[in-house]
Amino acid sequence: MRTAAIDCGTNSIRLLIADIEDGVLTDVVRLMRVVRLGEGVDATGRLSEAALERTFTAAEEYAALIEQHGAPPVRFVATSASRDAENRQVFVDGIRERLGVEPEVITGDEEARLSFDGAVSVLATADDETVLVIDLGGGSTEFVAGTTGGLIAARSTDMGCVRFTERFLQDDPPTEAQIASMTTAVGLLMDEAAVQVPLERITKLVGVAGSVTTVTAHALDLPAYEPDSIHGSELTVDAISTAAADLLHLRREDRAALPYMHPGRVDVIGAGALIWMSIVQRVAAVTSGRVSTAVTSEHDILDGIALSVAARGE
Repeated sequence: MRTAAIDCGTNSIRLLIADIEDGVLTDVVRLMRVVRLGEGVDATGRLSEAALERTFTAAEEYAALIEQHGAPPVRFVATSASRDAENRQVFVDGIRERLGVEPEVITGDEEARLSFDGAVSVLATADDETVLVIDLGGGSTEFVAGTTGGLIAARSTDMGCVRFTERFLQDDPPTEAQIASMTTAVGLLMDEAAVQVPLERITKLVGVAGSVTTVTAHALDLPAYEPDSIHGSELTVDAISTAAADLLHLRREDRAALPYMHPGRVDVIGAGALIWMSIVQRVAAVTSGRVSTAVTSEHDILDGIALSVAARGE
């Protein structure tokens, strides 16, 4: 069957129209628009008019594409920024008007489950492996542990590349004091996640979303953003740390000049890189080096949403 999935996060809104048969997903359309819906939400608690307008413009584009491709059943999922905003009803009403579908402002736990389903749907995973999927978004980061048999535990944390750029990394490049403050905050949130998610049991680490894929592209020194080269890449902790630290310390103009850097990620990749680096180092440490690499997946919550529509049989 054909399904349509929309993932509206803090930094971007993405569309996937896909054909699904026997649990295998084939892309028809996959698009991303950086709208920065969560701009300023961490400080004000509200979605700005400018951010809403950018998001509504993208939703109108997506509505036309969905109609063009046969008007399949649609699931629209909104995550961190929408959960946090006191005026989220304006967002909900605007999306319903443009797409004719009720946007679901999902919980962190549901976000984690969908991210896990999407990530592992296309990765070879042994039955005895305990996989940790990290979905590093603009406003939140999900820690999801599971096996081929299902989820073990999940925790959504309020750290992401947009939220922590606004909160900590104000200078270009950020100062050592700013980096130190953010590193401390990331460590505390990882401590909280570790209470629920058994990091010491992990045998395979998988990272998804734009910050992770961009760090991977940087580590691979790609000539352009090449999803096929990025997907499934397995990098050592040292390689990830080196690439992440480099992105964190580059000036904005140098980040913008990288051939694989999306324009909407230039301002926030430093924070995303620091979060990803901190997580892979923590997992390596608590597993005593048993987990010494991390795999990057181009498939994530968007794929999980599409698969969930098919599972409902809508």
